[in-house]
Amino acid sequence: MSIKELLSHPPVIPLVTLHHIEDARPLAQALIAGGMTSIEITLRTPIALACTTLMREAFPQLTVGVGNVLEQEQLHAAKKAGAHFAASPGFAPELLQLASVLDLPYLPGVMTVSEMMQARYLNVSLLKFFPAEAAGGDNFLRLMQLVFSDLMFVASGGIHAQNIQHYLSLSNVLAVGGSWLAPADLIAVRDWTAISELAASTLARIRLD
Repeated sequence: MSIKELLSHPPVIPLVTLHHIEDARPLAQALIAGGMTSIEITLRTPIALACTTLMREAFPQLTVGVGNVLEQEQLHAAKKAGAHFAASPGFAPELLQLASVLDLPYLPGVMTVSEMMQARYLNVSLLKFFPAEAAGGDNFLRLMQLVFSDLMFVASGGIHAQNIQHYLSLSNVLAVGGSWLAPADLIAVRDWTAISELAASTLARIRLD
């Protein structure tokens, strides 16, 4: 399945950082109960890959990816862990090439027009726009529609419940990602009900808008 197919339904991806492996299962259950179908686990803690494998095996209905991929070794590890996809905050042709060799759906990140041109030159049409708000937000992506009509973006970085629809209303935004769906403070106190409610309310907001 292509990266576009994996991440578009619904067009919201919870980005999470986990510090305790025992939180992986209840967090996944909470997000699924709230209507989420995908999750991106950042490679910022030693247990991230173990959580990826656990979620992938326990919840076959959930698309489980890894984020913050910076090195080739991390791509190899993501593939071994069973990740459905991998994402990076920036653009590195070497990672793009390796992901193709590994047959691992991959979402490279961009922030500038030059990076978008480079991606287009390498036949990459779906990109992570990061950090979205700091890099110009939805107004910047609206301008990019005029320049790169064939590029699509998954926006993340500073996105939350109040501005999500600004992005999803754009024809060149496939999906958005954010940590507001599973914030660190709620994970820390293991308030899985609140996380489910955040997910459900986000999807309701999208449908209503």
